[in-house]
Amino acid sequence: MRESASSENTPANLPSNDEAEKFLAENPDIESVDFLIPDINGVMRGKWGPTEALGKAGNPGINMPLSIFGLDVWGREVESTGIHIETGDIDGYCRAIPGRINRAPWAPRPSAQVLMSMYTETGEPCAYDPRHVLQRVVDRFTALGLKPVTAFELEFYLVDPAVFQRSGRMGKDLGPGPEQQQMYSLSELRGQSDLFAEIRAAAVAQGLPIDTIIKEAAPGQFEVNLKHRDDAMAAADDTVLLRRVITECAHKFGLRATFMAKPFLEWPGNGMHVHASVVDENGKNIFAGEDGDIRLQHAAAGLLKTLKDTLLLYIPGFNGYRRLQPGSYAPTRIAWGRNNRSVVVRVPASDDKARRLEHRMSGADANPYFVLAGVLGGMLEGIENAIMPPPAVEGNAYTVALPQLSDDMDDAIEDFENSEFIARLFGTELRMIFAEIKREELKAFDNEITPLERSTYL
Repeated sequence: MRESASSENTPANLPSNDEAEKFLAENPDIESVDFLIPDINGVMRGKWGPTEALGKAGNPGINMPLSIFGLDVWGREVESTGIHIETGDIDGYCRAIPGRINRAPWAPRPSAQVLMSMYTETGEPCAYDPRHVLQRVVDRFTALGLKPVTAFELEFYLVDPAVFQRSGRMGKDLGPGPEQQQMYSLSELRGQSDLFAEIRAAAVAQGLPIDTIIKEAAPGQFEVNLKHRDDAMAAADDTVLLRRVITECAHKFGLRATFMAKPFLEWPGNGMHVHASVVDENGKNIFAGEDGDIRLQHAAAGLLKTLKDTLLLYIPGFNGYRRLQPGSYAPTRIAWGRNNRSVVVRVPASDDKARRLEHRMSGADANPYFVLAGVLGGMLEGIENAIMPPPAVEGNAYTVALPQLSDDMDDAIEDFENSEFIARLFGTELRMIFAEIKREELKAFDNEITPLERSTYL
């Protein structure tokens, strides 16, 4: 039975409808609202609605089918998930996340957006929603009196959309040679200063804790960093919203921001790195000090132990496996190290109080909720079982004789769906759903005849 719309029945972790009323009172010019729900791939789905529909966003919620989590990356139903017409394609309720009703400053008319999470008809968290998967991992930290502190780094390319779609090129004369990479170039940032000012202003309007913006290792490639948060869920929310901010602002300037993991074979791919530490009930970093360094090694060992199981979370698409190339700054071996960017799990240079791990595996197109669930779940696996990692790698990890990651998506799917760790993290049903979606996506690429094949064999 549908819940009452009164704020008295709104769970403590959901906004009352007063939040929507307050927002509309402060923004009387708003003409429409985008209701956003990240799907299993981290792709934004949802509805457009008039301003009066915002009043339902907190409670009872906006109706959407639960089968939204059974769509592939192209938005097509994957029938083998068993959550489409077989169930009657039942609705759940998407409810607003507290503090995530904001203006959409890039829109041509005064508009708002609201980030939402899925609940069942009886008000339970939907087990398919990636947000709730992450919440279960965070709850395990809370039960131990611990709190993760996390931050994301997000890489992307800016390209001419028409040229990129037609030929796979960037669309401007970048010239040959490594001199055009312009890593860490301030002049390259100045060349896009109006766009980055727009991105920063939109991030502030959205309440996103944007930090530094840098020129990355390839022509047209940039990185935006978010500040550390002691709320892991908020950090993941920030990241899905930041991708939308960057995409929409770039569109205003006639550009396309692509988070595709490997858009150009000759240039580095786009990564999404996660920085993570853990604090106790007193706010102290449990990785600080001599004993803390042992706990940090336990966490690193857990991440290495679970890496094959979780690889599909970090690299969920066919294109992403092209990124795993020696010397590319994308990891290829199951290794960790201190102040070493050639490994999967890096301990960045820092003072003792800021000691943390950097997880460097994920592509920029991965689902941030699943990425963070995998990272935090792996860290817990090591901490709770006090396992130790192999010796830290010094120098070039690409040349060290250590176990190598497969660059085959089929292997990653098989490791994922046979993993007991993933069953504990996801539950067996969601493990099956995600594996089925990924298998259907892989099949679509396997069934595609490439232009190179046609030009060679016709």
